[in-house]
Amino acid sequence: MPEDAPHDSLTATRDAYDSAAPTYARLFRDSLRDSPLDRAMLGVFAEAVRAGGGGRVGDLGCGPGHVTAYLAGLGTRKDDVFGVDACPAMIELAQQAYPELQFAIGTMGSLDLPDGTLAGVLSRWSIIHIPPPELPVVVEEFARVLAPGGHLLLGFSASDGAAEPVQVFDHAVAPAYRWWPDHLAALLREHGLVEVARMVREPLPTDRRPFKEVHLLARKADV
Repeated sequence: MPEDAPHDSLTATRDAYDSAAPTYARLFRDSLRDSPLDRAMLGVFAEAVRAGGGGRVGDLGCGPGHVTAYLAGLGTRKDDVFGVDACPAMIELAQQAYPELQFAIGTMGSLDLPDGTLAGVLSRWSIIHIPPPELPVVVEEFARVLAPGGHLLLGFSASDGAAEPVQVFDHAVAPAYRWWPDHLAALLREHGLVEVARMVREPLPTDRRPFKEVHLLARKADV
């Protein structure tokens, strides 16, 4: 892969979401309302963070901020929950909709955060746009910013099986990838993040795509 390929991929994804930001925010603003299993996993994640003593939680790839706001409403202090996204238009929409929360432009592979400062990292359907060769860098960054005992919750679309652990799929906004959960769990383990639980939801007739959806909860090992 050429040296500038990761940058080109990030730029293309950012520009595509900049153009689609208002439509995306309108379509997904109330998406959690009709997703009880998603809400349940976010609740489990929030409880795991609190049980570990609480602390700052980053919603990385936060988009227009609706999930960040939901997480802040689960008993986490508003000052402790913040969102990061590479798309300036998404961050602008998030700041307008939820002025009481903190949002910043940034990338998951190079976070402007000190080592070991987060009690929780949430990344829902944002790693799907990371090219497979770059995903280990992003996972390493998640592990770097998490404190020992901190929790990571990933949301992503599952590939069709272990024989094809990564599959490209047709996404309306930007190139995207599906991951086999065991493959992703193994990558997390390589960076000191141990799987705690996973939830796999079968596709519904109303879903835009006939893919299984996965939430994978992992914990950073204690020192």
